[in-house]
Amino acid sequence: MDRTSALQLVQQHLQNQNLIKHSLAVEACMRELAGHFGADAEKWGLTGLLHDLDYETTVQTPEQHTLKTVEMLRPFGVGEELLHAIQAHNQRVEPQSRLDHSLVAVDPVTGFIIACALMHPDKKLHSLDLTFMKKRFKEKSFAKGASRVQIQGCEKLGLGLDDFLQLSLRAMQRIAADLGL
Repeated sequence: MDRTSALQLVQQHLQNQNLIKHSLAVEACMRELAGHFGADAEKWGLTGLLHDLDYETTVQTPEQHTLKTVEMLRPFGVGEELLHAIQAHNQRVEPQSRLDHSLVAVDPVTGFIIACALMHPDKKLHSLDLTFMKKRFKEKSFAKGASRVQIQGCEKLGLGLDDFLQLSLRAMQRIAADLGL
């Protein structure tokens, strides 16, 4: 599956523009991490782009989240490594690979960074810096849905929190126009 086909699937299955933007943000961060680790950026990007493909159809049955995505993607011949990572991000299977652990950490960090941008006076990703993000990271009531435990899973990748936040921010800044931030 190529990116064009994957994006068409996302647009077909997700109507909420914020979910589409989330998928794009996760894709960008996964590509950035792939570059950092010398991994396959295309595969990692597709994993990020497709990770929540079934979100809207499983919102009433969250126990089905990612299981439906796997069903949707199998006919396209998507690799097992990608499918495993998608299931790992929702704790359906134990994360094992670097790809798995990356998606688990990236999924919530994108929401956290977007919340930081919206909190910033000009509401732009380009205005954010590590100091601002770290201050907000310590506030338990800020962006409560962004699991700090999952984000700190970046350490399983050999990345400290500071490096992970900066790497993720840099990736999202590259697609700021697509994110409207």
